Amino acid sequence: MPTETPTLYTASAMAKHLGASEAKVKKAIQDLGLAPTAKKGCCAYYAAEEMTKLKAVLNK
Repeated sequence: MPTETPTLYTASAMAKHLGASEAKVKKAIQDLGLAPTAKKGCCAYYAAEEMTKLKAVLNK
């Protein structure tokens, strides 16, 4: 039976989705102290729940 896998986003993908620059998203990630849900090589992947936190910070 397959298990549901969470949707993961890179900082770049979140920036495109939120309509913000990648630099702003990366700064917000650092300011919030968000840890990546997964890492593959040098790429960090964040869960969809993290995007809602970023959206709240970027819309201020």
